[in-house]
Amino acid sequence: MPPVMRGESPVVERQVGIAHPEVDLFHVEHLLDDDERNKLHSIREILSREIRPAVGEFWDREEFPFHLLPVLARAGLGNLVLSGHSRLFIGLVYAEVARADISLSALVGIHNELILGLVHELSSDQQKDRWLEKLKNFEAVGCFALTEPEHGSDIAGGLETTAQRDGDEWVITGAKRWIGAGTFADFAIVWARDAADGQAKAFLVETDRPGFTATKIERKMGLRIMQNADISLNGVRIPGENLMPGGEGFDAANVKLRDSRAWVGWQGVGAQMAAFEIARDYALERKQFDRPLAKFQLVQDALSRMMAGLSTSMALMVRLVQLQEDGGFQMVHAALAKATTTSSAREAVSVARGLMGGNGVLRDYEISKVFNDVEILYTYEGTYEINSLIVGRAITGQSAFV
Repeated sequence: MPPVMRGESPVVERQVGIAHPEVDLFHVEHLLDDDERNKLHSIREILSREIRPAVGEFWDREEFPFHLLPVLARAGLGNLVLSGHSRLFIGLVYAEVARADISLSALVGIHNELILGLVHELSSDQQKDRWLEKLKNFEAVGCFALTEPEHGSDIAGGLETTAQRDGDEWVITGAKRWIGAGTFADFAIVWARDAADGQAKAFLVETDRPGFTATKIERKMGLRIMQNADISLNGVRIPGENLMPGGEGFDAANVKLRDSRAWVGWQGVGAQMAAFEIARDYALERKQFDRPLAKFQLVQDALSRMMAGLSTSMALMVRLVQLQEDGGFQMVHAALAKATTTSSAREAVSVARGLMGGNGVLRDYEISKVFNDVEILYTYEGTYEINSLIVGRAITGQSAFV
């Protein structure tokens, strides 16, 4: 039978009478104050009881579970970056959401780091009044439309979507690809090149405007709950005031992309939490040769290696948080963290799937879902190779991009 779904690890008494440790072996959550630690536990409880057991069938069908948005809102996940909580708390929450479901963690991260954050930092007062409160409660959802069909890693120099001023309006023409939540978002933050001055600028584009079309990208191997879209902007007219006043040039975009890479680093941590927990619980429950798998030396070695990768990744992210709060956070830190935790997650899910044998290929046992979702983490928000080149440029002073 498939293992029982659970968010908390089972307490298993060993011969020495010590409770089996949780996934946070080095007690990182104890760096939080009591209020934030209690809040983290409350969020974990909601995710484990109301989110994790519900998402599998939607993953199978590549559908979005809209009825879970109020649950995410009740947990406070619509307003993390403006909540006043510490960066460590926010990061650990991102990890917990990924532990429950990586697709929904993508939505929560994009919503906070790229949508809520940009509306708060770059918008006019009028734009803030219209959208901020709705965003905080998931009453509205936005999407971040930067990547294009022919330009991903090179988008800064290859941006082809254009914005033409026409009297009191802007006319947006172009195409975007891989836009998360693009099929159901209320608005898109569209990056386009001003035809007059050649500058990249950010525009708030309501998705119900004539000429705006979003088409779901089908048959993805992972992140199947997240509705990625191809977006066509065919002469979309928007009022002049839809230009985001703080969104001129790529500097603003780069700051938010740096922050979002840090969030994906936490996703890598959460994915490893899930992989370890699923594999460890399976090893305790599954018997072969009249004893639990957990008593076999090779299985214990595999679990120990998974815990080593998870603990190392978490320690790296704790130091990154300190840099964020001290003002020393740079793109190289985000790039190295994202590349490291997602590659570690990739190794962890491979080990976990192998440990579970034939059952590891069944979605009923969860690890195949996590396995496929991690492949997407490894690629998006900068591929492993691109992030490695960012690090290489920083440590050698030589750019390999041109």
